[in-house]
Amino acid sequence: MHNLTLSDIARALAEKTFSAEELTRSLLGRIQQLDPQLNSFITVTEAQALAQAKAADARRAAGETGALLGAPIAHKDLFCTQGVRTSCASKMLDNFIAPYNATVVEKLAAVGCVSLGKLNMDEFAMGSANESSHYGPVKNPWDLTRVPGGSSGGSAAAIAARLIPAATGSDTGGSIRQPAALTNLTGLKPTYGRVSRWGMIAYASSLDQGGPLARTAEDCALLLGSMAGFDPKDSTSVDQPVDDYLASLNQPLSGLRVGLPKEYFGAGLDSRIGAAILAVVEELKKLGATVKDISLPNLQHAIPAYYVIAPAEASSNLSRFDGVRYGHRCDSPVNLEDLYKRSRAEGFGAEVKRRIMVGTYALSAGYYDAYYIKAQKIRRLIKNDFVSAFNEVDVILGPTTPNPAWKLGEKSSDPVAAYLEDIYTITANLAGIPGLSMPAGFVDGLPVGVQLLAPYFQEGRLLNVAHQYQQVTDWHTQAPSGF
Repeated sequence: MHNLTLSDIARALAEKTFSAEELTRSLLGRIQQLDPQLNSFITVTEAQALAQAKAADARRAAGETGALLGAPIAHKDLFCTQGVRTSCASKMLDNFIAPYNATVVEKLAAVGCVSLGKLNMDEFAMGSANESSHYGPVKNPWDLTRVPGGSSGGSAAAIAARLIPAATGSDTGGSIRQPAALTNLTGLKPTYGRVSRWGMIAYASSLDQGGPLARTAEDCALLLGSMAGFDPKDSTSVDQPVDDYLASLNQPLSGLRVGLPKEYFGAGLDSRIGAAILAVVEELKKLGATVKDISLPNLQHAIPAYYVIAPAEASSNLSRFDGVRYGHRCDSPVNLEDLYKRSRAEGFGAEVKRRIMVGTYALSAGYYDAYYIKAQKIRRLIKNDFVSAFNEVDVILGPTTPNPAWKLGEKSSDPVAAYLEDIYTITANLAGIPGLSMPAGFVDGLPVGVQLLAPYFQEGRLLNVAHQYQQVTDWHTQAPSGF
């Protein structure tokens, strides 16, 4: 059962090949047996999962037929889950039991998804390697000495190792797409505002976006259909009908215009990944697509702009963790200032502190105009690049990451080197457009991904292109040995 995709599971449950309870017990057993090697879960909710599975079976017996009814998933540990620890992989929230469900959690529970637990991540979603977690790093199932990518590394590792068929993730600068690429998965960052952020603990509010990770585009379409939609509790949620993502999967690609930005194929890209990307282009041509060279001239400014804007928003968002209302509190504070200082010093890890310091500096008097305002102007230029490009092409294609997965600890002493791994992904967050990563081959036995970008609210087009590619290739079916 563990080798089935989410879509396979939906069909099997409908045909009563097995029950949701049988499937849940099987996967819980695999998690208990195999996850100690990976460290992909922070919390396993066995009792809750079995109760949800039994309820799903009862709903099916009563005549319900929803595709996700009884389907097992797990949530990245920044989505609030009522009655369950929601830690953001931080000591600061190690003791926090969420009193309510995030909208994403509520929506997936309503259609009958069975949540097996909460998944490991970079602390407060800050990182590209899943090494900053208070609970220890997550290992890549393709090579246990390497990172799975971040910050949704726990989600990616658990799916790649066949512990779960799909999971939720969040993407602030590539945190769904980058781990998807490094673990041979399909991951989708929707348009900003497409999926509610209510109950998703914030890192950078103008960039964060929840989305699905799974093995196939079909699975992501199935999950996104239930995750997306307007939420009056989220002021940034867009009131626009949700497309039928499954219905658009089988549209032919004849006439599709694919843009190749020249800036994506510069010196920083591993040439073997570049070759894999060009092989994807040839397959899309066979499927009827045409290819055009384009330019995104402001790509070179994306990293510095992002690493001003995101830490600035983080420094504001994380000011609420003060040791007063909830979360970690230091022992025996002598006064209020001591409470603040020691609670935050003890509760936050090194990467979070680094970004808070950078963000606070960028927002401080005398530097706000020089850094934050300038970065926002660059952000607008990046958005304009995409608007211009999409007047010429339907989708933009390129690498998801410049390199395959690196060794655990390899970039720990050089944060800038880790930041550069996000060069191709962060522009989608700065512009707010949707992006998808799908499997595109292997380099030295390690997975690599291709990224597709589309205009606002064109998630269906991304899923269509990825699905059609996955019908004529088998990269996405490859699994790591030992799992």
